[in-house]
Amino acid sequence: MPGPLAGARVIDMTTVLMGPYATQILGDMGAEVLKIEGPDGDGTRNLGPMRSPGMGPLFINANRSKRSVVLDLKKQFGRTALLRLAKTADVLLYNVRPQAMARLKLSYGDLMAVNPRIIYVGAYGFGQNGPYAARPAYDDLIQGAVGLPTLIADAGADMPRYVPCTMADRITALSAVNAVAAALYFRERTGEGQSIGIPMFETMLQFVLGDHLGGLTFDPPLGPPGYARLLAKERRPFKTKDGYICTLIYNDKHWKNFFELIGQSELLERDPRFADLGSRAKHISELYRLVADVLVTRSTSEWLIALDKADIPVMPLRDLKSVLDDPHLKAIGFFEMVNHPTEGRIRSMAVPSTWSKSQPRATRHAPRLGEHSLEVLREMDFSEQEIATMLSEKSTMSPECFREE
Repeated sequence: MPGPLAGARVIDMTTVLMGPYATQILGDMGAEVLKIEGPDGDGTRNLGPMRSPGMGPLFINANRSKRSVVLDLKKQFGRTALLRLAKTADVLLYNVRPQAMARLKLSYGDLMAVNPRIIYVGAYGFGQNGPYAARPAYDDLIQGAVGLPTLIADAGADMPRYVPCTMADRITALSAVNAVAAALYFRERTGEGQSIGIPMFETMLQFVLGDHLGGLTFDPPLGPPGYARLLAKERRPFKTKDGYICTLIYNDKHWKNFFELIGQSELLERDPRFADLGSRAKHISELYRLVADVLVTRSTSEWLIALDKADIPVMPLRDLKSVLDDPHLKAIGFFEMVNHPTEGRIRSMAVPSTWSKSQPRATRHAPRLGEHSLEVLREMDFSEQEIATMLSEKSTMSPECFREE
């Protein structure tokens, strides 16, 4: 059975990671995604180790389930082609600043003029009603603006540090996917398209302050900001005799089982720090130190068995290589070795969710730059003469053009 968004057409005018990650999810869900690239292609094509030029791992892992169409939108034929595609599209998603779209004469008004039902989605740095509206935004900048590096330092790092993954990009991407799905449902009921803006700054701030607004939730404040357990310096993987282990002793049952496991059941009864969740939260650093002192006395494998048997949440600490051999991921087939038409054997990740019907799945390999330019233009009833003209003036390109150069 096709995916849940089968039949929807998405024009993907995004680059780097935020937008491409969102449109890859839409493509996995069955939407037809047309990735519009300039003649130089998405910048992530050239990052990381690669077998072929323009097919780096960051690009491959954010651009499956799409077709690539090269259009130079600064040229008249390129813009004309984009507008013709838009007539049959359900969604257009972009991640440049709205001012840049306006300069290209591809604003919401321009697109609505050719397709009133289109859902026009911008994922960019900042809300357009404030003084930051025209500022550029990148993941590092947004992480800093919402205080993540400061929180990491507060939690014990030697200095403010960024989270070492593109968290702001990917969380905003997920918000974009939610918005597209909801807007398609709204249009199904009303027949109306709309323009949607998804700012990284505000999206990430809501994400962070959901945990850390704390006492500032109230007016006047009832205490400082920050969720004490998350900021405890001892909240980290616990050292064992031969490695590290990840465990969270959280509720009453967990603590009872833990003290029984280490032969100190009486401590739970007589120590007021363990009386309830609120008391434990106030003394969380002390409790984490207590646990650390105990866990260092046995090996990782011993603790994995003992804590699991005591029904205390526990996981091994993985690195980027060892996670590939995780037994759970192997059992569910999360990683699949597939043969890419040009890149050979590559590792592909499954769609994480499971559906009783309309299961999302990868529908296409990540495309070469312009791989589908001519195919899509012909589907849009461009004549061979129009296509020849576009090729000659480089309003469009195909892989054959790059080989000739």
